Amino acid sequence: MKALNAVRIQGVEVLPLLEGGKGVSATNGHSSGAWAAAGGIGTVSAVNADSYDANGNVIPQIYLGKTRRERHEELVSYGINGGIAQVQRAHDVSGGKGRLHINVLWEMGGAERVLKGVLEGARGIVHGVTCGAGMPYRLAEIAASFGVNYYPIVSSGRAFRALWKRAYHKFSDFLGGVVYEDPWLAGGHNGLSNSEDPLVPEDPYPRVVQLRKDMNEAGLHDTPVIMAGGVWYLREWQHFIDNPEVGPIIFQFGTRPLLTQESPIPESWKQRLTRIAKGEVSLHRFSPTGFYSSAVHNPFLRELEERSERQIAYSSETVGDHQAALAIGARGRLVYVTPHDKERAEGWMARGFTEVMRTPDHTMVFVTPEKAREIHKDQIDCMGCLSACKFSNWSQGEEGSTGKKADPRSFCIQKTLQDIAHGGDPENNLMFAGHSAYRFGTDPFYSNGFVPTVRQLVDRLVTGD
Repeated sequence: MKALNAVRIQGVEVLPLLEGGKGVSATNGHSSGAWAAAGGIGTVSAVNADSYDANGNVIPQIYLGKTRRERHEELVSYGINGGIAQVQRAHDVSGGKGRLHINVLWEMGGAERVLKGVLEGARGIVHGVTCGAGMPYRLAEIAASFGVNYYPIVSSGRAFRALWKRAYHKFSDFLGGVVYEDPWLAGGHNGLSNSEDPLVPEDPYPRVVQLRKDMNEAGLHDTPVIMAGGVWYLREWQHFIDNPEVGPIIFQFGTRPLLTQESPIPESWKQRLTRIAKGEVSLHRFSPTGFYSSAVHNPFLRELEERSERQIAYSSETVGDHQAALAIGARGRLVYVTPHDKERAEGWMARGFTEVMRTPDHTMVFVTPEKAREIHKDQIDCMGCLSACKFSNWSQGEEGSTGKKADPRSFCIQKTLQDIAHGGDPENNLMFAGHSAYRFGTDPFYSNGFVPTVRQLVDRLVTGD
């Protein structure tokens, strides 16, 4: 195993090992502080982070506002208070060692306000901001105004070029690194473009080399690329180390730190990680963000797949092949479908999928009355956790709506991520994971149910295993 070269982050030399920030409460101050204490770069998730009461108990994020706009304000307040609380805890745990970053999603509701609020409230103890899920043009300006580095997350050189030309060249002194998040290997939301096939993975090496070329053309020869997605054993990535085509390199670990003693996720989730089979993590496009995302293919995802499979096009009058009348709903309203689709729909209704929900694409899906009530309730309870949401048609703009019909083929991502992070059943919630998660079951490091501390994991990574 090649020796890992230390990197200098805001005046401190650290291991080139970065803990990836993982959404809602899956990375917190305890886990990221431990990573920094071990000599690496810890990342506090500032996405709906937990805050605490006077006794140190997590404050449930309960929304009392009667409108989505009122609940959105509550969400932003929770986000700022939770982010500050987690950074302060991470700072205490780290003992001033390593470096601490925060992670935000550009498409999360109130992203700029939350980011500014956390950086203001934790001024001086945050060293960098990683940000993806969109094109965060204003990230550089905000980070620079607080004197911290910024780390955009991209999945191609093209995305970096767009960010650089439009905004980042003005704040190049604060660009700490560029995260290359492989869209076929990383967990969570991924940046596949319309020209890329989700079923045809590409080798990350030439994509990283192209990113490095683009960075060099911008004069960023010494700025690290952070390889994110698929990294398990560093010995498998030695060709990235001390390689002039790649340049300075940092490795990000997102999935593997989930199974540590300091990881805040519930025990049921940790146990499920050890049983993931190869190929069980899949890319899907049900997210209300509109992005592809990688998650464990559990009953939660299968229900979404089946919901979309019970879908047909319809017309309010006879047109083309839509000649067969179909009575739907309690009032038996007639719509017109193809004869084949009428046969399918009647079969679904006979099996209990009697509720019809219309989609923005002039189709309708068939669900059980129980599922229809759940979907309606989740849509009504929306608190604007995304800048724009397919599932609820929320938009944080002045009008408060995307102007499109809410899509019942999606789901409330805030609800499921909060639930799984706080003890909900991993099988019936969205469980993000990288595509190497099956290796928990094959890596001898985890044999006999061993769960390492963060320091034990970092020490193991340095050896190449």
